[in-house]
Amino acid sequence: MHGDFALRLVFWETTKRCNLGCIHCRASATPEAPPDELTTEEALAFVRALASAASADAFATPILVLSGGEPLYRNDIFEIAREATRLGLRVALATNGTLVSDEVAAKVSASGIARASVSLDGATAAVHDAFRGRSGAFDLAVAGLKRLQAAGVETQINTTVVRHNVDTLPEVLELAIELGVEALHLFLLVPVGCGVEIADEQMISPERYERVLEWLFAESSRVPIELKATCAPHYFRIMRQKAREPGVELPRGNGMSAMTKGCLAGQHVCFISHSGEVYPCGYLPISSGNIRTTPLEQIWRTSDVFATLRDPAQLGGKCGVCGFRAVCGGCRARAYALTGDYLAAEPFCIYEPPQAAAGT
Repeated sequence: MHGDFALRLVFWETTKRCNLGCIHCRASATPEAPPDELTTEEALAFVRALASAASADAFATPILVLSGGEPLYRNDIFEIAREATRLGLRVALATNGTLVSDEVAAKVSASGIARASVSLDGATAAVHDAFRGRSGAFDLAVAGLKRLQAAGVETQINTTVVRHNVDTLPEVLELAIELGVEALHLFLLVPVGCGVEIADEQMISPERYERVLEWLFAESSRVPIELKATCAPHYFRIMRQKAREPGVELPRGNGMSAMTKGCLAGQHVCFISHSGEVYPCGYLPISSGNIRTTPLEQIWRTSDVFATLRDPAQLGGKCGVCGFRAVCGGCRARAYALTGDYLAAEPFCIYEPPQAAAGT
């Protein structure tokens, strides 16, 4: 039985290949396929094992997110998606949108992919293209998104929040509404991959993070699309603080935008690299095994790293005494990147728990 730690989301880095040069890329993407990339046979075996474990109730039935790099670089991506959906898994595609022709959109739809997210890191070509490292990327991404919608595929926009675009977030939200997507997900930068190189220049301050998350909460009750903060677990602390005010309700989301608690790394989420390494999330580079040698079900059940992440009593610093630790938990990846300790306090949270101030 999966118990209290049901695996809800599996992010699979299907490839490191990509046609863009994004300045924040977690994967440090390359134009060529690495020699250790999972083969088609290995990929299909992984999907079948995942579905089998879910059907045997070893997991909840997770959403499988096909990411990258750029997953459309894999010639077998639709074969993999078809097999996953045939076996009862819900599949999502995370793409930069620039390779989505009418033919590709039709294949996305036919393969059973339930939702496609397209990355837009600004509401204009000038802002987005500078971030993505290619002139024309914005226009191609918007066109690709519209083609997916025309093919009947649910869409969402993913936006990485940095100094370069933080002042344009209201315009990004209005663009998302105008484009008719189901959701806008904001990703707060974690300094891994290429993100390490731009962290000092591009990471917004903890105080600005707080204001962005407060803005997101306020907008969530106004707009007709779902809003979600990712890699910003203290959003769940802010939600509960705001919910104490008269007439304020907590946004819940559902399906692809479901919101349960803050950091889910190793608790309800895991990440599979292009070579089969299993991590708590895509931003916390501490491997717990490899699906080439150990079934994911076994890794999920027996990993010492995952077990530690599931115990809030293990958290250090102010996170360890915070009254919101069960619903927030702090970003373990950001703590690891900036301190070397994934159990340390969230470095970009300005909240000071009364217990910490009292020295308890």
